Amino acid sequence: MKTIISFALLALVFQFQAAEGHRSSYYKDGEIHVNVLGTAEGKPLTTGHWDFKPSWSKTGDKLVFFRRLVTHKDVSKWKTAIHIINVNGTGLHQITDGTHTDFNQTWTRDGKNTPIWNRKNPKTGGYQVMASKIGAKPGEEIALTGKAYHTWAYSCLIDGRILVGGHPPGMKRGYFLMTPEPGGKPKFEPISCELAKKGVLARVSVSLSEDKVCFEYTKGFKRQVPGRTLYLADLDAKKRTITNAKPIANKAGNMVWFAYPRFTKDESAIVYHAGRKLFLYTIADGSTKQVSTDNKADYRYPHGEATPK
Repeated sequence: MKTIISFALLALVFQFQAAEGHRSSYYKDGEIHVNVLGTAEGKPLTTGHWDFKPSWSKTGDKLVFFRRLVTHKDVSKWKTAIHIINVNGTGLHQITDGTHTDFNQTWTRDGKNTPIWNRKNPKTGGYQVMASKIGAKPGEEIALTGKAYHTWAYSCLIDGRILVGGHPPGMKRGYFLMTPEPGGKPKFEPISCELAKKGVLARVSVSLSEDKVCFEYTKGFKRQVPGRTLYLADLDAKKRTITNAKPIANKAGNMVWFAYPRFTKDESAIVYHAGRKLFLYTIADGSTKQVSTDNKADYRYPHGEATPK
């Protein structure tokens, strides 16, 4: 009897989860929302500012995002401040001083819940990877890579390595799994990817199981944002390979801003933005549907629940 009841309860849980849908954090008209995709928004977590690119911690309770303080037509000249907020809207605090260009923040997955991001070096135009901690004050952040070379952090692994792009000293420009060494020299291990020989990968995101990646891709090596194709591929973190890449959106390269593909918590789907709307690609059947509900709004930068990019 107890076994029958247990199975019945388990079935109800699965039915509830299916009915609840995929939760995500995202930007809507400069405000941060947490919502079930495909349903109308409630109250935003932040308002009155321009807040970008929320990344959801693996622990499921916090978001890290950047607030734009100084704007410029050249995005790389923005001044921003990294903030952390609880998913329930409480505990907002600023961890950088707002005098730098700090972009594309996320969390480590090694159990330390460390916020990391990319900081521009105004002298070279390159970026270095920075890290801080929950509750930190501006100025307490540390550099994980050097100022003299360019490194851009994309996503993290449970073992503490960070998937980065860049041009480390003595190595060719490319993509790497980087092992941080605070106070010392990080270790860069090259990643093999056939697509990378013909173009540029951007906004690479590792699945929670760490056997898949999704990313934006541009053929050729000129910087171009509209017209990118979104891909899903296999990742082998031990062999450091990205293989079996499959286009999942904008295969034709239409000049629309397709961007920010991110896995859902259960890895069954990938959410992304395109043309000011949010879309959900279901991996099993290859279907795509719009999941933003306000066609007058500007939706961007989705992140699946408890799934740091």
